Amino acid sequence: MTDSAAAVASSAAPLLSVRAVRKQYERHLAVNDVSFDIPPGSIFGLLGPNGAGKTSLIRMITQITAPDGGQILFRGEPLNPGHVGRIGYLPEERGLYKKMKVGEQLVYLARLKGMPKHEALHRINHWLTKLDFKGQADKNVEDLSKGMQQKVQFIATVLHEPELLILDEPFSGFDPINANLIKDEILELRRKGTTIIFSTHRMESVEELCDHIALINRSRKILDGPVKQVRNSFRTSTFEVLGTSPTPPMLAHPDFKVLEQERLPDNHFRLTAQLLNGVTLNTLLRFLIEKTPAQIHAVRELIPSINDIFIRSVRESEVEAAPVA
Repeated sequence: MTDSAAAVASSAAPLLSVRAVRKQYERHLAVNDVSFDIPPGSIFGLLGPNGAGKTSLIRMITQITAPDGGQILFRGEPLNPGHVGRIGYLPEERGLYKKMKVGEQLVYLARLKGMPKHEALHRINHWLTKLDFKGQADKNVEDLSKGMQQKVQFIATVLHEPELLILDEPFSGFDPINANLIKDEILELRRKGTTIIFSTHRMESVEELCDHIALINRSRKILDGPVKQVRNSFRTSTFEVLGTSPTPPMLAHPDFKVLEQERLPDNHFRLTAQLLNGVTLNTLLRFLIEKTPAQIHAVRELIPSINDIFIRSVRESEVEAAPVA
């Protein structure tokens, strides 16, 4: 999504709003006072370690269970059974009828969503062709590879063209080629206006696909926001500098903290330094050029990845939640 498109999506009324939602199973508090908004036409990463509460949230959004407290709104209305047909859900634990033929199963699932048979057949043919699945409609599901079964499940999820699509580990079971094929289809669905909740442990996919994220741990939300904004909030003014110098550059300066320094062949060096006391990158480069002296070939800011942020945030929340001895 372009920055302008993301800005429009962020400014629009949320497609889905989770408001102070709470869910408890006997003595286990699965979701505790969680709130977030999902902009329309965006890919929203719902992240967290195993057991954090993600599945419980998804089950409430799909109305498999109901919140014990709080509220979920769909386009500003309290979530109700009338919204079920506007939501598509691909669960992590797939569920297909193994003995049924692919085409029969897809028609059956489409009819459950209220689609006329002729329309279902037209869309099924479209998706089978699009996902390189042509000629497979008469095969039993049990005769397909795991990856091919995953394609059938994906088609069943998007066939009724839901406004909100929930994908729980959608790349599970796919080889790299088919994972890339499904990724392209997810991006195409977003371009056409579908709003997507994307739950995964693959942080590289989050970095690549998501516009917004919410991170849940121990039943609570510990951070959320646009991906770019979240990453920027974890910036530490740390830069990697590549250059050449006849002698190793020395940064004996109160405004710079050397985190790593490596001498490379042919007088090249790699230097990682953190800027302190509010100084700018220009100050660091000027110091290297004038005092070392060094020739600078490349500079890049080291902004934490979503994976780094995930690990750090979860660890910090664990420390905060730990009982005081």
